[in-house]
Amino acid sequence: MTIQWFPGHMNAARRQAAEALARVDAVIEVVDARLPEASSNPLIAQLCQARNRPRLKLLNKADLADPDVTAAWLAFYNRQPGVVAHAVSCRVAGDAMRVPDLCQQLAPHRNDGTKPLRMMAMGIPNVGKSTLINALARRRVCKVGDEPAVTRQQQTLELGAGRRLTDTPGLMWPKIDHDLDGFMLAASHAIGRNAVIDEEVATVLGDVLLDRYRSALLARYGLDDAEDGVALVAAIGERRGCRLRGGRLDLEKASRILLQDYRSGALGRISLESPDSRQRMLERAQCARMAAPDSAAES
Repeated sequence: MTIQWFPGHMNAARRQAAEALARVDAVIEVVDARLPEASSNPLIAQLCQARNRPRLKLLNKADLADPDVTAAWLAFYNRQPGVVAHAVSCRVAGDAMRVPDLCQQLAPHRNDGTKPLRMMAMGIPNVGKSTLINALARRRVCKVGDEPAVTRQQQTLELGAGRRLTDTPGLMWPKIDHDLDGFMLAASHAIGRNAVIDEEVATVLGDVLLDRYRSALLARYGLDDAEDGVALVAAIGERRGCRLRGGRLDLEKASRILLQDYRSGALGRISLESPDSRQRMLERAQCARMAAPDSAAES
């Protein structure tokens, strides 16, 4: 199964974001620290480059991510031109309140007090952008929920002290190029439920977790071993008594248990990708593309 999700309202949101970008000094791009590259919308980087706007890349939910892997990602992003990266947990007020000062450093020409520092928050759905906005506004101005695409309208807020913030709806891109990215995004609840099948997402998540955090995962569920994601979901169902009428395993319920444990942090501090694993995935994809014409010619 290939996961794609681009609701109709996102076309309008993309146009509005491109127009608003002409009137801001710095962009705050919020990504999920557990999968920072998979949760980076390539359109945001393209828009910032076209407008020559500096980008503060916030690796949010850092409290749920593997700290060693997060450090590697920060080094990776801070080598990129026009980008400054920081790890935060926007549920922690102190982390969120650092953000305007970080943006001020990206736009030193706004230090004279004659014009406000104009910031714009961007990111894909459900990475914690609304939580950040509410913390900066010191009141609930954005609806927050564990569902993607909660924010639908752009809004501009006066933060005081000569600072202004434009919030944009969560924005996906029209085509997810790598299947694994789609599954990681779905596992992290950045994609609407109507576009995914929980059992398939949990199976791929299980494969990733067994590869990266096997010991902690097996300990969590009291398992001796699991060959792959399919076996893991079935074993969770056995251990948690997930049964349908007639005694068959309820694999959908077992899948939801694994997904919720990952999303809530019950599995520990987990990162689904690292700079090295990302590079290996891209190399495999490149090899597959290069081999495809030869395979077609042979057939």
